[in-house]
Amino acid sequence: MSDSPNIQSDLFGFAPPPKSGNYFQPLAERVRPRTLDDMAGQEHLVGPSGPLRRFISSGQLPSMIFWGPPGSGKTTLAEICASSLNYRFEQLSAIDSGVKDVRKALDNAEKSRGAGLRTILFIDEIHRFNKGQQDTLLHAIEQGLIVLIGATTENPSFEVNAALLSRMQVYILKPLQSEELLAVIHRALKEDKLFGALQIEITDPGFLLQFAGGDARKALNAVETALSLVPQDQSGIVLDRAVLEQALQHRAPVYDKGGENHYDIISAFIKSMRGSDPDAALFWLARMIEGGEDPKFIARRMVIFASEDIGNADPYAITLAISVFHAVELIGMPEARINIAQGVTYLASAAKSNASYQAINEALKEAGLKQDLAVPLHLRNAPTKLMKQEGYGAGYQYPHSYPGHFIEQNYFPEGMEAKPYYRPGDEGREKYLKERLSQLWGERYRL
Repeated sequence: MSDSPNIQSDLFGFAPPPKSGNYFQPLAERVRPRTLDDMAGQEHLVGPSGPLRRFISSGQLPSMIFWGPPGSGKTTLAEICASSLNYRFEQLSAIDSGVKDVRKALDNAEKSRGAGLRTILFIDEIHRFNKGQQDTLLHAIEQGLIVLIGATTENPSFEVNAALLSRMQVYILKPLQSEELLAVIHRALKEDKLFGALQIEITDPGFLLQFAGGDARKALNAVETALSLVPQDQSGIVLDRAVLEQALQHRAPVYDKGGENHYDIISAFIKSMRGSDPDAALFWLARMIEGGEDPKFIARRMVIFASEDIGNADPYAITLAISVFHAVELIGMPEARINIAQGVTYLASAAKSNASYQAINEALKEAGLKQDLAVPLHLRNAPTKLMKQEGYGAGYQYPHSYPGHFIEQNYFPEGMEAKPYYRPGDEGREKYLKERLSQLWGERYRL
């Protein structure tokens, strides 16, 4: 046995990693941007006129939600905000944190405030917090105890409760474009302490970019994995397609739920149903399922579609769509694919009308211009004697007291001409509604 000093291998024969430096961290963490100027992409937020740059310049930071796909820079931006303003930074993951963890973080923030230091509480995957967990944050935000920054890959309008959402600004992060991803990769290989001294060439960046799908973390993880397969005792290293394919062990998926293709495919899915083609809709559904899309996202879009594109042409469509959504929640994948497929084939085959969708858009536009018009007296509520004496409710004609449960009277504000926002079509059940409304209201519905 040699007396010369050797590095002792572990149980499996591998030499231990270096004891100094930050090599234990993944490449994506080692090269994480530390300033806004280091950021690639998100120019609408961090550019010269971007809100985040202006917040940091002013020294005032509101509570915010960063909504965007994985690897778009949500955590990085939160850390940059904290370091730039010298705020204390505390991070929780909603996946494995509960109310107890949130309260502990708030206690820490209280102690820090006593020492004159403000706290940014960053909660990753905030959409996974239930209502009770989200409610524990309300008072802390209102009192200025913390600046809350939440990160989510899901639409916060659906996943974050209204009380919390009203106290936060929502900023959308976009998937990184190809040139932005390349800038991230080149910067990482140049500045990283482990790889910076090596001459590394990526001969097929297109393959890597397709695999990453706009996700910077995914791109850097792929590069680091590929580099682990190449001997590093030479100055020049070539990462060609063969090395990348060997490292990744599969071809880059065409569908990536965090990338631009995600939005293209859901668009094709909706348009196929709108075009009454159940077969094409099923194909795009299958692409999403194979790509690992969240089935609740698909079902939620179907519920919207049922009202936006079918409406009263088939009033049962919204009922079926909601039932599909509940089935997805109750059963889960992979069995829920059957429920989703049933809903898709029905919605695609059903009669179509966007009359309700157009009607509310038109009514909202006009209501915004006529906020000053008062409710007519005969339509007002009269719960007290004084209100009745003032004429509230006087002259109202109760429709059920008349033949056909209808009596013609004005339901619009005084001084406003009655007009048809809702224009029923001639398809399905809506044809009957059109005929009935024409009989009741005459010329207004004889379109």
